[in-house]
Amino acid sequence: MRARLRTLAGVVLAALALPAPAASGTAAVATAHPVATEAAFEVLEAGGNAFDAAVAASAALGVAEPYSSGIGGGGFWLLDPAEGEAVMVDGREAAPAAATATMYQDESGDLVEGASMNGPLAAGIPGAPAAWDHIASEYGALSLARSLEPAIRTAREGFEVTPHYRRMAGFRQEVIQRWPAGAETFLADGEVPAEGTLIRQPELADTLQALADQGRDGFYRGPVAAALVEGAREAGGVWNEADLADYAVVEREPVTLEVDGWRIHAASLPSSGGMVLGETFNILDGYAPERGSAGTIHLTVEALRRAYRDRNAHLGDPDFVEPPAHLLDPAYAAGLRTGIRRDRATPSEALAPVPAAAGGHHTSHLSIVDGDGNRVSATLSINYPFGSGFVAPGTGVVLNNEMDDFAAKPGEPNAYGLVQGEANAVEPGKRPLSSMTPVVMERGNDFAVLGSPGGSRIITQVLLGIRSVMAGDRAGAVVERPRYHHQYLPDVVEYEPGALSAATREALEERGHELEEDGPWGNMQAITGGPAGVEAASDPRGEGMAAVRPVAAP
Repeated sequence: MRARLRTLAGVVLAALALPAPAASGTAAVATAHPVATEAAFEVLEAGGNAFDAAVAASAALGVAEPYSSGIGGGGFWLLDPAEGEAVMVDGREAAPAAATATMYQDESGDLVEGASMNGPLAAGIPGAPAAWDHIASEYGALSLARSLEPAIRTAREGFEVTPHYRRMAGFRQEVIQRWPAGAETFLADGEVPAEGTLIRQPELADTLQALADQGRDGFYRGPVAAALVEGAREAGGVWNEADLADYAVVEREPVTLEVDGWRIHAASLPSSGGMVLGETFNILDGYAPERGSAGTIHLTVEALRRAYRDRNAHLGDPDFVEPPAHLLDPAYAAGLRTGIRRDRATPSEALAPVPAAAGGHHTSHLSIVDGDGNRVSATLSINYPFGSGFVAPGTGVVLNNEMDDFAAKPGEPNAYGLVQGEANAVEPGKRPLSSMTPVVMERGNDFAVLGSPGGSRIITQVLLGIRSVMAGDRAGAVVERPRYHHQYLPDVVEYEPGALSAATREALEERGHELEEDGPWGNMQAITGGPAGVEAASDPRGEGMAAVRPVAAP
C-alpha cells in the first residue's frame, strides 16, 4: 500500500492518455446544489469544457449556497486535462498586509472570543474571483463572462430557501443580524426566512457582472474593491486596496501518490490534504486491511493520529514554511508504525506535543468530467456557515472567516478543534493551512473524481472515499458510506450514526479508544468511471445534484 510522493521528490510524471469516461459527448457533473449542476451543463452545452463548467458551477454555488462558498472566499481547483499534467489552481485566501500574529489576542495574550470568526477582521483576501478568471483565460474554451452568466442570472432572479438553508441561517442568525447588508439579504425581518422564500441578491449580481465585464480587475480594483475596503474598515477590518490589487493566484503541482496501482492526485500545500493522505497510506503500508473490521479501523485511527499530529506541527503556506522532507518518506512511516500496537490505542498525549512556539462546518465541492476526458475536482469555502457573517455594503459579497484557519494562538484549538503550531501562525500575505482535499485518481481504465466539505474531517472523508473506490465501489456507494474520524486532538474517535456496529464499538473501546457519535457530516460529490460506464453521485446528506448526460455540440 506504499504511497509515493512524486512531485516533492522532483520526478516528472509522464503524461498518460485518459481513458474515455463515457461515450463521446457525454459529461458527468456532481455538485452540492442543483443550481450549480445545471449551470455546469449549460456551459458545457454552449461549447465549454470541464474547466469552463467548473467556473460556472463554482460561481453558482457561491450564489445558491451563500453559507458555504462564494466570491468572497477561495478554494483549490484540481485540473486534470485529458492531455498533459494535472495542476492545482490555488485560490486560497491570503492574510491582509496589516495582519499580525497576535491580532486575535488581548493585551494578556488570551484569545478574544469570536475575533477570528465574526466580522471583517476575520476575513482573508478572497481568491475565488481571481481563480475563476485564471481558469477561464488559461484553460477554458469560453469567456469568463459566458461562464458567469448562470450565476448572475440566479443572483438576480433568486433561489428558494430550503430546509438546509434554514438550518445554516439559524446557526449563524445572531451574527448575521449584526450587520444590515447581510441581514436584509439572508434574513426576513431578522428571522430565518420560511422554506420557499426567494433569496435575491441584486448587488452580488452587479459585482459578478463587473467581474464578467472586466476580468479580475472588476473585483480587485476599481469601485468594487473600494466598496469592499470601505465596508470592511468601517466594521473593524484592516483591509486596504493594495491587499486586493496585489492578490495573485498560484499554480502548484498536486501531491501525486501511487497506492496499490492507483495514481492519486490530491491538493498540495497550503492544503494539508495530500500530505496527510500520503503519510497515512505510508503508515498503513504492510498491513492487510479487512474492510470494516475493528482491527482495520483501529489501525487507520492510529495512522491518522500520527499524520494529523505532523500536520498540525509542521505544515503551512509553502511560500512561507518549508515542509519537512521526511514526512512522506516510507522510512519515516515505518518508524511511526513501530509505535502502533494492534491491541491498544496510543493516547495522543503520549506523542510529541505540537510545538506552541518557534475545515467547514461548511464548505462545498464539485466534481466534473467532460466528454473529452478533462476532469476537475474543486473544493471551495468561506469557512464557517455564512463565513464571517459580514456582507460589504453595496457589493453583496459575503466575506469569509478563513483567518480562523491560522493558528490564532499556537497551541490553542481553532473552531474545528485543531491545535496547530508556529508553521501556521498569522503573517501578512500568508495563506492559512487548509484541510480541503480535492482528488482525482486513476488506475488503467478506471478513474474517480471526488471531494467533500467538512472542516478538519475532510481529509478522513476523502481517505475513506479513496479506499471505497479501491474496493470497487461506484460513486453512489462511495458517497453513502458511513464515516469515522480522528485528528490527534481531541483524542476521540468520532463516528456517524450507523458507522460502527455495537461489536466494533466494543472492540475499539477494549483497545482504549474513546468513541463519540456525531453527525452526520460531509457532503461528498463523486464521479467514478471505467469499462462499466460512468456514475455520478451527490451525497444523500446534502441537497446536491449529480447527473451523467449527453452534451450536444453547439
